[in-house]
Amino acid sequence: MTFTQACFLFIAAMLGGALTSIASGGAFISFPALIFIGLPSINANATGMTAAWLGCAVSVAAYRHELSGQQRISLVLGSISLVGGMIGALLLLYTPTSIFDRLIPYLLLFSTLLFTFGGKISTLLHHLGSRRSLLIASFMQFFIAVYGGYYGAGVAMLMLATMEVLGMKDIHKMNALKMLLMSLNSGFAAITYIIAGVVAWQPAFLMMLGTVVGGYGGAYYARKLQPDLVKRFVIIVGFAMTCYFFIREYTLTGFIQPFMR
Repeated sequence: MTFTQACFLFIAAMLGGALTSIASGGAFISFPALIFIGLPSINANATGMTAAWLGCAVSVAAYRHELSGQQRISLVLGSISLVGGMIGALLLLYTPTSIFDRLIPYLLLFSTLLFTFGGKISTLLHHLGSRRSLLIASFMQFFIAVYGGYYGAGVAMLMLATMEVLGMKDIHKMNALKMLLMSLNSGFAAITYIIAGVVAWQPAFLMMLGTVVGGYGGAYYARKLQPDLVKRFVIIVGFAMTCYFFIREYTLTGFIQPFMR
């Protein structure tokens, strides 16, 4: 890895960590950055998730006051997040690289749309779960956690939707619980990837450092920023990355190459 690539990854990780702690969307930055420096897609996904875990954990520390009084919900949903993260990671490890490469543009599109319309999804799920049942939220969280362990971009919006079902209203407490669940989810997924030996450690350590700086700083300044502006920025980045990977995929598979000769 060159010095330029190292600087590029550090800046991408710092920005990704800040976005995740404020409004989600860090994977739109970190995952493509790892692919841009030449990592295979599955290794890039595993490395990015492993690096992001530390940033999530640091953000949880910054939100520690908001987590007080949420022990029961944290225990139930946190346990589910651990199991789901491991299952999702195992599913990724058993996915052939060629298939995952083809899935990348669609995963990015899905997660970008999820992030864009997350508010409406949350409202819909809140009405469906009007009884505010922990059982319904737990069922939802399991599938969310599996997706989080497999890929994870946009997973924060789904977790916020789960909290809407539980009737939570305080956005700071919701963000605190979101970061706790994401740290547990990505933590168990990362352990699975580490045991499987698919994590590229040099980029991972570099991105961990950048994610910690961005994650803690993002959580600290979250209350001072306008969430709508941050969300718009993430949406633009998400759609830009989606377009790039669709073009990249169709170029590599020969759909566009005949027209470029």
